[in-house]
Amino acid sequence: MSKQDAYHPPVTITPSILRLVADISEAAGRISTRTENAPDLRLRRINRIRTIQGSLAIEGNRLSEEQITAILDGKRVAAPLREIREARNAIAAYDRLEEWSPYSESDLLTAHGILMAGLVDGAGRYRSGGVGVTRGGRILHMAPPARRVPVLMSDLLRWLASTDFHLLVAGSVFHYEFEFIHPFSDGNGRMGRLWQTLILCRWNAHFSGIPVESLICEHQSDYYETIRKSTGRADSSPFIEFMLRMIQDAVRTLDTPQVTPQVTPQVKRLLEVLSGEMTRDELMAALGLKDRKSFRERYIRPALEKGLIGMTFPDRPNSRLQRYKAVYR
Repeated sequence: MSKQDAYHPPVTITPSILRLVADISEAAGRISTRTENAPDLRLRRINRIRTIQGSLAIEGNRLSEEQITAILDGKRVAAPLREIREARNAIAAYDRLEEWSPYSESDLLTAHGILMAGLVDGAGRYRSGGVGVTRGGRILHMAPPARRVPVLMSDLLRWLASTDFHLLVAGSVFHYEFEFIHPFSDGNGRMGRLWQTLILCRWNAHFSGIPVESLICEHQSDYYETIRKSTGRADSSPFIEFMLRMIQDAVRTLDTPQVTPQVTPQVKRLLEVLSGEMTRDELMAALGLKDRKSFRERYIRPALEKGLIGMTFPDRPNSRLQRYKAVYR
Protein backbone atom coordinates (compact mmCIF):
# COMPACT_ATOMS: atom_id res chain seq x y z
CA MET A 1 0.00 0.00 0.00
CA SER A 2 1.46 3.37 -0.98
CA LYS A 3 1.63 6.23 1.50
CA GLN A 4 -0.89 8.07 -0.64
CA ASP A 5 -3.37 5.18 -0.40
CA ALA A 6 -2.79 4.55 3.31
CA TYR A 7 -5.57 5.00 5.84
CA HIS A 8 -5.79 8.43 7.52
CA PRO A 9 -8.30 8.96 10.35
CA PRO A 10 -10.41 12.10 9.81
CA VAL A 11 -9.06 14.78 12.13
CA THR A 12 -8.58 18.55 12.06
CA ILE A 13 -5.59 19.88 13.98
CA THR A 14 -6.91 23.05 15.60
CA PRO A 15 -4.95 25.94 17.16
CA SER A 16 -6.25 24.78 20.54
CA ILE A 17 -4.75 21.33 19.99
CA LEU A 18 -1.39 22.84 19.07
CA ARG A 19 -1.38 25.06 22.17
CA LEU A 20 -2.22 22.12 24.43
CA VAL A 21 0.56 19.99 22.92
CA ALA A 22 3.07 22.79 23.45
CA ASP A 23 1.99 23.34 27.05
CA ILE A 24 2.04 19.63 27.93
CA SER A 25 5.43 19.15 26.26
CA GLU A 26 6.95 22.02 28.22
CA ALA A 27 5.57 20.78 31.55
CA ALA A 28 6.58 17.16 30.82
CA GLY A 29 10.10 18.37 30.05
CA ARG A 30 10.36 20.07 33.43
CA ILE A 31 9.12 16.92 35.18
CA SER A 32 11.68 14.77 33.36
CA THR A 33 14.52 17.12 34.30
CA ARG A 34 13.47 17.35 37.93
CA THR A 35 12.91 13.62 38.52
CA GLU A 36 15.55 12.12 36.24
CA ASN A 37 17.91 11.27 39.08
CA ALA A 38 15.37 10.96 41.89
CA PRO A 39 12.23 9.06 40.88
CA ASP A 40 9.51 9.11 43.52
CA LEU A 41 8.53 5.43 43.57
CA ARG A 42 5.94 5.97 46.29
CA LEU A 43 4.17 8.67 44.28
CA ARG A 44 4.34 6.52 41.16
CA ARG A 45 2.66 3.65 43.02
CA ILE A 46 -0.05 5.96 44.38
CA ASN A 47 -0.75 7.36 40.93
CA ARG A 48 -0.85 3.89 39.37
CA ILE A 49 -3.52 2.94 41.90
CA ARG A 50 -5.47 6.11 41.08
CA THR A 51 -5.14 5.29 37.37
CA ILE A 52 -6.57 1.80 37.80
CA GLN A 53 -9.34 2.92 40.15
CA GLY A 54 -10.38 5.72 37.79
CA SER A 55 -10.48 3.59 34.66
CA LEU A 56 -12.49 0.84 36.37
CA ALA A 57 -14.86 3.32 38.03
CA ILE A 58 -15.87 4.64 34.59
CA GLU A 59 -17.12 1.11 33.86
CA GLY A 60 -19.11 0.93 37.10
CA ASN A 61 -16.56 -0.73 39.38
CA ARG A 62 -17.07 0.58 42.94
CA LEU A 63 -13.75 -0.37 44.50
CA SER A 64 -11.99 2.49 46.31
CA GLU A 65 -8.32 3.39 46.02
CA GLU A 66 -7.84 1.89 49.47
CA GLN A 67 -9.38 -1.43 48.37
CA ILE A 68 -7.29 -1.56 45.20
CA THR A 69 -4.20 -0.86 47.31
CA ALA A 70 -5.13 -3.81 49.52
CA ILE A 71 -5.58 -6.07 46.46
CA LEU A 72 -2.20 -4.91 45.15
CA ASP A 73 -0.69 -5.85 48.49
CA GLY A 74 -2.29 -9.30 48.40
CA LYS A 75 -4.77 -8.61 51.18
CA ARG A 76 -8.36 -9.86 51.35
CA VAL A 77 -11.05 -7.38 50.34
CA ALA A 78 -14.78 -7.59 51.04
CA ALA A 79 -16.25 -6.73 47.64
CA PRO A 80 -18.03 -8.41 44.69
CA LEU A 81 -15.79 -11.07 43.17
CA ARG A 82 -16.17 -9.64 39.66
CA GLU A 83 -14.96 -6.22 40.79
CA ILE A 84 -11.97 -7.78 42.56
CA ARG A 85 -11.18 -9.75 39.40
CA GLU A 86 -11.40 -6.56 37.31
CA ALA A 87 -8.92 -4.87 39.64
CA ARG A 88 -6.47 -7.79 39.63
CA ASN A 89 -6.62 -7.97 35.85
CA ALA A 90 -6.03 -4.22 35.51
CA ILE A 91 -3.07 -4.35 37.92
CA ALA A 92 -1.55 -7.19 35.86
CA ALA A 93 -2.12 -5.32 32.58
CA TYR A 94 -0.67 -1.99 33.73
CA ASP A 95 2.31 -3.82 35.22
CA ARG A 96 3.21 -5.04 31.73
CA LEU A 97 3.07 -1.69 29.94
CA GLU A 98 6.84 -1.60 29.48
CA GLU A 99 6.77 -4.95 27.64
CA TRP A 100 4.33 -4.01 24.91
CA SER A 101 4.63 -2.09 21.67
CA PRO A 102 1.70 0.26 20.95
CA TYR A 103 1.96 -0.70 17.26
CA SER A 104 1.69 -4.47 17.77
CA GLU A 105 -1.63 -6.21 17.15
CA SER A 106 -0.48 -9.31 19.02
CA ASP A 107 0.41 -7.18 22.05
CA LEU A 108 -2.99 -5.48 21.87
CA LEU A 109 -4.77 -8.85 21.86
CA THR A 110 -2.57 -10.12 24.69
CA ALA A 111 -3.38 -7.04 26.75
CA HIS A 112 -7.11 -7.55 26.25
CA GLY A 113 -6.72 -11.19 27.23
CA ILE A 114 -5.13 -10.13 30.52
CA LEU A 115 -7.50 -7.24 31.18
CA MET A 116 -10.66 -9.28 30.57
CA ALA A 117 -9.56 -12.77 31.69
CA GLY A 118 -12.44 -14.53 33.43
CA LEU A 119 -14.79 -11.62 32.74
CA VAL A 120 -15.90 -12.19 29.17
CA ASP A 121 -15.91 -15.03 26.65
CA GLY A 122 -13.35 -14.48 23.93
CA ALA A 123 -10.90 -12.42 25.96
CA GLY A 124 -7.94 -11.63 23.73
CA ARG A 125 -9.92 -12.08 20.50
CA TYR A 126 -11.81 -9.63 18.32
CA ARG A 127 -15.59 -9.81 18.57
CA SER A 128 -17.57 -12.08 16.27
CA GLY A 129 -20.89 -10.22 16.47
CA GLY A 130 -22.33 -6.74 16.32
CA VAL A 131 -22.13 -4.34 19.26
CA GLY A 132 -23.54 -0.95 20.10
CA VAL A 133 -22.57 1.66 22.64
CA THR A 134 -25.47 2.48 24.95
CA ARG A 135 -25.83 4.95 27.79
CA GLY A 136 -28.88 5.71 29.84
CA GLY A 137 -30.92 3.18 27.88
CA ARG A 138 -30.27 4.76 24.47
CA ILE A 139 -27.93 3.74 21.67
CA LEU A 140 -25.10 6.22 21.16
CA HIS A 141 -23.19 4.36 18.48
CA MET A 142 -23.47 1.21 16.39
CA ALA A 143 -19.99 -0.18 15.78
CA PRO A 144 -18.86 -1.44 12.34
CA PRO A 145 -19.70 -5.07 11.46
CA ALA A 146 -17.49 -7.70 13.08
CA ARG A 147 -16.15 -8.89 9.71
CA ARG A 148 -14.51 -5.47 9.20
CA VAL A 149 -12.81 -5.28 12.59
CA PRO A 150 -9.51 -7.06 11.69
CA VAL A 151 -8.96 -4.82 8.67
CA LEU A 152 -9.94 -1.63 10.51
CA MET A 153 -7.62 -2.43 13.42
CA SER A 154 -4.76 -3.34 11.10
CA ASP A 155 -5.20 -0.04 9.26
CA LEU A 156 -5.35 1.92 12.53
CA LEU A 157 -2.21 0.31 13.99
CA ARG A 158 -0.35 0.81 10.70
CA TRP A 159 -1.35 4.47 10.72
CA LEU A 160 -0.21 4.86 14.34
CA ALA A 161 3.21 3.43 13.47
CA SER A 162 3.71 5.72 10.47
CA THR A 163 1.97 9.00 11.36
CA ASP A 164 3.88 12.26 11.67
CA PHE A 165 1.49 13.49 14.37
CA HIS A 166 2.94 14.20 17.80
CA LEU A 167 2.29 11.16 20.02
CA LEU A 168 0.10 13.29 22.30
CA VAL A 169 -2.22 13.80 19.34
CA ALA A 170 -1.73 10.36 17.79
CA GLY A 171 -2.60 8.65 21.07
CA SER A 172 -5.84 10.61 21.35
CA VAL A 173 -6.74 9.89 17.73
CA PHE A 174 -6.07 6.20 18.30
CA HIS A 175 -8.19 6.22 21.45
CA TYR A 176 -11.17 7.74 19.63
CA GLU A 177 -10.86 5.50 16.56
CA PHE A 178 -10.50 2.45 18.81
CA GLU A 179 -13.75 3.31 20.60
CA PHE A 180 -15.45 3.91 17.23
CA ILE A 181 -14.39 0.47 15.93
CA HIS A 182 -15.19 -1.18 19.29
CA PRO A 183 -13.16 -4.25 18.34
CA PHE A 184 -14.01 -6.40 21.37
CA SER A 185 -17.27 -7.70 22.76
CA ASP A 186 -16.48 -6.00 26.09
CA GLY A 187 -13.68 -4.03 27.72
CA ASN A 188 -13.26 -1.51 24.91
CA GLY A 189 -13.29 1.55 27.17
CA ARG A 190 -10.64 0.32 29.58
CA MET A 191 -8.55 -1.03 26.67
CA GLY A 192 -8.69 2.31 24.84
CA ARG A 193 -7.50 4.14 27.95
CA LEU A 194 -4.79 1.54 28.65
CA TRP A 195 -3.48 1.78 25.09
CA GLN A 196 -3.39 5.57 25.09
CA THR A 197 -1.38 5.41 28.32
CA LEU A 198 0.99 2.98 26.59
CA ILE A 199 1.38 5.40 23.67
CA LEU A 200 2.05 8.27 26.08
CA CYS A 201 4.68 6.17 27.88
CA ARG A 202 6.52 5.69 24.59
CA TRP A 203 6.77 9.47 24.31
CA ASN A 204 7.63 10.11 27.97
CA ALA A 205 8.19 7.28 30.44
CA HIS A 206 6.81 9.39 33.31
CA PHE A 207 3.29 8.83 31.97
CA SER A 208 3.34 5.37 33.52
CA GLY A 209 2.80 7.21 36.80
CA ILE A 210 0.56 10.08 35.71
CA PRO A 211 -3.10 9.27 36.57
CA VAL A 212 -4.87 10.60 33.47
CA GLU A 213 -7.62 7.97 33.89
CA SER A 214 -8.62 9.33 37.30
CA LEU A 215 -9.30 12.74 35.72
CA ILE A 216 -11.31 11.14 32.92
CA CYS A 217 -13.39 9.45 35.62
CA GLU A 218 -14.11 12.82 37.22
CA HIS A 219 -15.26 14.16 33.83
CA GLN A 220 -16.79 11.04 32.34
CA SER A 221 -19.93 12.82 31.10
CA ASP A 222 -17.68 15.07 29.00
CA TYR A 223 -15.69 12.00 27.94
CA TYR A 224 -18.76 10.35 26.44
CA GLU A 225 -20.12 13.62 25.09
CA THR A 226 -16.96 14.39 23.12
CA ILE A 227 -16.96 10.86 21.68
CA ARG A 228 -20.55 11.47 20.54
CA LYS A 229 -19.70 14.90 19.17
CA SER A 230 -16.68 13.60 17.27
CA THR A 231 -18.75 10.81 15.74
CA GLY A 232 -21.43 13.29 14.68
CA ARG A 233 -18.83 15.50 13.00
CA ALA A 234 -16.82 12.58 11.54
CA ASP A 235 -13.80 14.38 13.02
CA SER A 236 -12.07 13.39 16.26
CA SER A 237 -10.92 16.94 17.13
CA PRO A 238 -13.44 17.45 19.99
CA PHE A 239 -12.26 14.23 21.64
CA ILE A 240 -8.60 15.08 21.09
CA GLU A 241 -9.02 18.48 22.76
CA PHE A 242 -10.80 16.87 25.71
CA MET A 243 -8.10 14.23 26.19
CA LEU A 244 -5.32 16.79 25.92
CA ARG A 245 -6.98 18.92 28.59
CA MET A 246 -7.13 15.88 30.88
CA ILE A 247 -3.45 15.14 30.18
CA GLN A 248 -2.60 18.80 30.77
CA ASP A 249 -4.35 18.80 34.14
CA ALA A 250 -2.62 15.57 35.18
CA VAL A 251 0.82 16.83 34.13
CA ARG A 252 0.31 20.16 35.87
CA THR A 253 -0.28 18.30 39.13
CA LEU A 254 3.14 16.67 38.90
CA ASP A 255 4.73 19.83 37.53
CA THR A 256 3.91 21.71 40.73
CA PRO A 257 7.17 22.19 42.64
CA GLN A 258 7.42 19.51 45.31
CA VAL A 259 7.50 21.90 48.23
CA THR A 260 5.66 20.95 51.40
CA PRO A 261 3.23 23.76 52.31
CA GLN A 262 3.55 25.34 55.73
CA VAL A 263 0.91 23.68 57.87
CA THR A 264 -0.28 24.01 61.42
CA PRO A 265 0.44 21.26 63.96
CA GLN A 266 -3.25 20.33 63.80
CA VAL A 267 -3.17 19.79 60.02
CA LYS A 268 0.08 17.85 60.34
CA ARG A 269 -1.54 15.53 62.88
CA LEU A 270 -4.57 15.10 60.60
CA LEU A 271 -2.34 14.05 57.70
CA GLU A 272 -0.48 11.61 59.94
CA VAL A 273 -3.64 9.71 60.94
CA LEU A 274 -5.42 9.93 57.57
CA SER A 275 -5.26 6.52 55.88
CA GLY A 276 -7.18 5.80 52.69
CA GLU A 277 -10.68 7.27 52.92
CA MET A 278 -11.99 8.13 56.41
CA THR A 279 -15.19 9.65 57.76
CA ARG A 280 -15.21 12.69 60.04
CA ASP A 281 -16.02 10.50 63.06
CA GLU A 282 -13.18 8.11 62.23
CA LEU A 283 -10.73 10.98 61.97
CA MET A 284 -11.88 12.55 65.23
CA ALA A 285 -11.55 9.20 67.00
CA ALA A 286 -8.05 8.70 65.61
CA LEU A 287 -7.09 12.16 66.82
CA GLY A 288 -8.79 11.73 70.19
CA LEU A 289 -11.07 14.75 69.59
CA LYS A 290 -14.67 15.36 70.68
CA ASP A 291 -15.37 18.99 69.69
CA ARG A 292 -16.79 18.84 66.15
CA LYS A 293 -16.63 22.61 65.61
CA SER A 294 -12.98 22.80 66.63
CA PHE A 295 -12.18 19.80 64.44
CA ARG A 296 -13.86 21.44 61.47
CA GLU A 297 -12.23 24.86 61.92
CA ARG A 298 -8.71 23.82 62.98
CA TYR A 299 -8.21 20.56 61.10
CA ILE A 300 -10.54 19.94 58.16
CA ARG A 301 -11.03 23.45 56.77
CA PRO A 302 -7.34 24.48 56.60
CA ALA A 303 -6.35 21.10 55.14
CA LEU A 304 -9.02 21.47 52.43
CA GLU A 305 -8.02 25.07 51.71
CA LYS A 306 -4.37 24.09 51.22
CA GLY A 307 -5.42 21.25 48.92
CA LEU A 308 -3.85 18.64 51.18
CA ILE A 309 -7.01 16.57 51.52
CA GLY A 310 -10.05 16.05 49.34
CA MET A 311 -13.64 14.95 49.73
CA THR A 312 -15.12 11.85 48.14
CA PHE A 313 -18.28 13.89 47.45
CA PRO A 314 -17.00 17.42 46.81
CA ASP A 315 -20.33 18.53 45.37
CA ARG A 316 -22.08 17.42 48.58
CA PRO A 317 -19.81 18.63 51.41
CA ASN A 318 -22.40 17.86 54.12
CA SER A 319 -23.25 14.36 52.91
CA ARG A 320 -23.54 11.76 55.66
CA LEU A 321 -21.48 9.47 53.40
CA GLN A 322 -18.65 12.01 53.12
CA ARG A 323 -15.13 10.73 53.51
CA TYR A 324 -11.79 12.48 53.34
CA LYS A 325 -8.60 11.36 51.60
CA ALA A 326 -5.08 12.70 51.15
CA VAL A 327 -4.26 14.55 47.92
CA TYR A 328 -0.80 13.63 46.70
CA ARG A 329 1.08 16.33 44.82
